[in-house]
Amino acid sequence: MAYLLQQLANAVPLAALYAALAFGYAVAFGVTKRADITYGAIFAFAGQILLLFTELAYVRFWLVLPAALAIGACASIVYSLGAGIWIGRAIMMPLVKKSPNTVIVAALGMMIVLMETARLAADTRAIWLPPFLNDVVVFWSDGPFKVTLTYIQLIDTVLMCAIVAIGTLILRRTAWGRFWRAVTDDPLAAELCGTSANRVFLVAYAAASLVATICGILATFYYGSMDFGAGLMFGLKVLLIAAVGGYSDPLRSAGGAAGLAVAETLWGAYGPFVWRDLVIFSLLVLLLVMSRRERVVL
Repeated sequence: MAYLLQQLANAVPLAALYAALAFGYAVAFGVTKRADITYGAIFAFAGQILLLFTELAYVRFWLVLPAALAIGACASIVYSLGAGIWIGRAIMMPLVKKSPNTVIVAALGMMIVLMETARLAADTRAIWLPPFLNDVVVFWSDGPFKVTLTYIQLIDTVLMCAIVAIGTLILRRTAWGRFWRAVTDDPLAAELCGTSANRVFLVAYAAASLVATICGILATFYYGSMDFGAGLMFGLKVLLIAAVGGYSDPLRSAGGAAGLAVAETLWGAYGPFVWRDLVIFSLLVLLLVMSRRERVVL
């Protein structure tokens, strides 16, 4: 029983990460209507920029770790959000209007650019953060076995859940949320009603890039590093996990992604670990096919 509770506790930070990523991706997908793995690349790029500037401040400038982390986080937000806004404005928006299917190819190209930029800047070195906020909080005890989470896990979980909560309030309670829903339903009709579809597109893509950036920073704080190939893996995984709850509602996408994180954690705890990714990706593809069939029938 204690082991199961610990695995469920371990699933909470991963569920929060997947939920926040899926929420941001669904916001961007609403205006692009195409698979865009650039989102995962921005997530990984944010973590890699964080590592580069934190190392620069900590090792070369001899700053204390909190100050180095703050500099790394600020640099990550500037570079990653700037890259996301530029990609949305200069690449994705023109392609969506003229040739929507080329968005997929352009996304692959931008992912390679971001991955290689970070790799070359780091001189192909794996950079690791020193551990911090790794003291444990005990939630339940069964003799010598304790159900615990670290402070960094709890902080990350709270912040990522806050992203989903605040984003949901914005989409459901503000004028911009109504504009976003109008553009996602029918951009031309929204334009005829006086809404600038281009402005909504750019704001939505920038908001999604900001979510990916914050998630990349928080995930790097927790895991301590970010692999150069993580952009492709997370790009594909986010694309599929957002489909679990459906792309039409970001909150549903977040809920489906959180459920998948629990399933992934439990498989890693009780099933063969080497088969985890194969099983999870197969399940995602199956769910995506089933959802598509349901839409066709309806």
